[in-house]
Amino acid sequence: MADGKITVLVVDDDKNHRNVLIKLLSEWRYEATGAGDGETAVELCRERAFDVLLMDVRMGGMSGIEALKEIKAYNPAIPILIMTAYSDVETAVGALKAGAYDYLIKPLDFDGLRLSLERALDHASLRVENKALRNALRADFNSTGMIGNSVPMRKFLEILLTIAPSEATVLIAGESGTGKELAAKLLHANSNRRTGPYVAINCAALSETLLESELFGHEKGAFTGAEKQRDGRFIAANKGSIFLDEIGEMPLPMQVKLLRAIQEREIQRVGGDRTVKVNVRILAATNRDLKQEVAAGRFRQDLYYRLNVVSVTLPALRERREDIPLLAAHFLRVFAAKNNKQVKGYTPGAMDKLIKYSWPGNVRELENAVERAVVLLVGEYISERELPPGIADEETSAFARQNEFSNMTLEEIERVIVLNTLEDTGGNKSEAARRLGITRKTLAAKI
Repeated sequence: MADGKITVLVVDDDKNHRNVLIKLLSEWRYEATGAGDGETAVELCRERAFDVLLMDVRMGGMSGIEALKEIKAYNPAIPILIMTAYSDVETAVGALKAGAYDYLIKPLDFDGLRLSLERALDHASLRVENKALRNALRADFNSTGMIGNSVPMRKFLEILLTIAPSEATVLIAGESGTGKELAAKLLHANSNRRTGPYVAINCAALSETLLESELFGHEKGAFTGAEKQRDGRFIAANKGSIFLDEIGEMPLPMQVKLLRAIQEREIQRVGGDRTVKVNVRILAATNRDLKQEVAAGRFRQDLYYRLNVVSVTLPALRERREDIPLLAAHFLRVFAAKNNKQVKGYTPGAMDKLIKYSWPGNVRELENAVERAVVLLVGEYISERELPPGIADEETSAFARQNEFSNMTLEEIERVIVLNTLEDTGGNKSEAARRLGITRKTLAAKI
């Protein structure tokens, strides 16, 4: 709707008839727009979300049935009323099979047209309300702050909420950008420690010396700049939960000290000789395959088993594409409000691109793409123009790569695939090896 008015697109190559209908619809307080052929109608529907279409069957160029099929491929929910001067059953049945809501015989009975329009709009409104109700019921199922109604996401949330009340150490696995910290917060919020502190630290963001001080604290004078005693994150998380993000990046010497803290539930400040008891629940996350890291000697086996008491894996966004429209709508609301913009939604073409894209950066990449689109947007609907080039052009790029492979040797194809995977993972060799189905050592040899 535009300014509260219902929008109608009238598609007819007879200009006089089209103008009469537009004037009539305006008198009925609809906002009517005209298109003189099927091709124009398809383009308009890709750029703008109309509430209902009134379309002639027989037109020069693309017929009404052909245009209907293309529009329905982009937006299956839009009701389309077909107009035909030929009252034969075959045309009517063909229109209904192609997805038309109803058909009208020319010359139009205006009372019948008005009634048919109202019924089509009521039907569409009921579908939206039912969908909203289903989504609300599903949201109540997970009421978690994590957005997603797909089967993989619902299974993940079911497991997460089952283990949340326990005291077990939890290892959250998943690719970068899937929302592992959000999952950790959900575990804490649904645990018996929910009234206690939740403390997080990124193990990859600090050097070994700083990481030890951040985790366990330090005594006054323990190192240059240590002017007073300082408590670390473990003490700050006492009677609550501590989240160790990117645990796979932790240096081996620090792994030994963390293992003791987990086993004994006590820590020792840097520069101190006294141990301090702590009562914390350990939550950890990694985007690496820790089994492979253990095999490669980069991660301690005993620490791995201490952390892996219960493990859960967040599905990648490409494994739960049904959630993309929900996530995209959520981020749209957030960034439209943040940038003080009135954005009504996505064009069907833009949403189609979002759903089909592979999302190597997962939810974080989708969030960034929506923020970029909102910032660049001038109109009311995000179209393909506002999407990042990689998302808008992915199908073309994939086709080009496929043709490129046809003239390559097997060794050359392997080289391109390895390099493309490394590029997609931002140079993360462990993640690239996982996607390629080979060990990190084998990947290193190929590089």
